[in-house]
This record gives sequence, structure tokens and C-alpha cells, in this order.
Amino acid sequence: MMPTGRFENQQSERANTLKRPGLFITLEGIDGTGKSTQYRLLVSYLKKLDCSVCATREPGGTRVGEQIRRVLLDSSTKKMSALAELALMYAARAQHLEEVVRPALTRGQTVLSDRFNDASMAYQGYGRKLGTEIVRALDRIVCGPTQPDLTLMLDLAPGVALRRAQGRELRRNSRHGRFEAEGLKFHERVRRGYLAIARQNPKRIKVVKADRPVNEVQSEIRKLVEEFLARHQRGKALGVRASGRKWRLTCGPQSPMPNH
Repeated sequence: MMPTGRFENQQSERANTLKRPGLFITLEGIDGTGKSTQYRLLVSYLKKLDCSVCATREPGGTRVGEQIRRVLLDSSTKKMSALAELALMYAARAQHLEEVVRPALTRGQTVLSDRFNDASMAYQGYGRKLGTEIVRALDRIVCGPTQPDLTLMLDLAPGVALRRAQGRELRRNSRHGRFEAEGLKFHERVRRGYLAIARQNPKRIKVVKADRPVNEVQSEIRKLVEEFLARHQRGKALGVRASGRKWRLTCGPQSPMPNH
């Protein structure tokens, strides 16, 4: 058993991440909303603004996480319990936070992640019917204070999203993943979960209708991100001015997107 003092020290170290200089932005949505396309476009856009971007994804983002991802998403993985699925998601997330997210935030980078912990609440909490309490309990242990500053949630009717996802796999001549192979009712529960999370967190989560052309969706996403960055920068500028130091806005050098 871990000594109490050591555990408390680790919790204190995590709490220090609240003082991080970086920003954490996530994209969420059910499969087939075009989320990954919008994510790639947003990464490119932020880099053109000379922002220092750490682009990553879940499950995955690390060598360990990518191995877990293959198990979770492979349609050949059979009879996995809902609790085992949730535990694996958070195992990958713990490694992701330790190896990628927290170091990038400490360096002052903008972390942009294709999915994060809202996905576990929606897919396992609502979709798998595990409930919210068990997901929150794991999240408190693994994520603690490291939470997204802004979440862009792409919303689309599950029937339309499933047809999109299945058409994508046909074009790639690949098998449907474990989650895409689930029935319509499962994805309806996941969507309801996402919308419930958005209602509970209106300041952080911005719902973007995905039943429009790619460029229209991206235009709204960029507007929301620009507004968020402007608010953050105004707050930072006021803090620096109050201290008597000169304020100069800079995003810093770019960071390459990791290979997955």
C-alpha cells in the first residue's frame, strides 16, 4: 500500500498544474460527425497563427496508449466488459497525461486533443450504462485538476453519423471499429450523454452543429477558438499590466504534430 504522505504529495503536485501557462482544447462528438477532419483543420489553422500546438488524440497519444487503442477499437476484441473498457480508457489517459498533456501545458503550449474525458462519460457512462458516478470517481483519480479549458462538441443525429462512419470505412476498404459496429440505440445514448454534459458545462463546452459543409463547420470552430483565445489573452494582459510589467502577446514556436 502506498504511504499516505506520498499519495498526498502526488496530489499536491497535480494541483500545481492548475498554475500551468498552457491552454487545453478538446474536440468531442459521436463517430461520424467529422470530428477528426475538423481537428486536423484546426491544428493547421492554429499553427498558421504561430501558436505552439501540441496535437494529440485519445485513446492513444503515447506508445502505451496506442497499444491500448488497438485493443479498444479493434472489432476482433470480443466480450470486453463495460468496466474493463472504462478502465483501459483511463489507463491510456493516465499515460497520456503523464507523458504528453501535462508536460506540454507546463511548457506553455496549447494542447489540442481529439477526444478526452468527456468521451468516457458519454461512451461508457451513458452508452455502456455504467452511470456517471463511477466515471467521475476514476476521473478524479486520473485527471484531477487537469481538465480542458475549451471543448468543441460536434453534434449530429446518430442515424446520419452512423451512415457517414460506415461509408468512410467502405471507402477505406476496412472493417468497422468496435464502437461504430454498435447499434443505433447505443449511439443515441452516447449523443444524449454528450448533450447532457454540454448542458452541465455551458461555459466550457460549445456545441457545433455538424450537419453542414466542412468549411462552414470549421468557420464556426475557428470563431469560437478565436473568441476563447481573445478572452484568455485579455485576462493575461490585465494581470501583467496590474503587476507593472509590459505586456506583449506571443504564441511562441510551433510544435510538430506527433506521429500516431
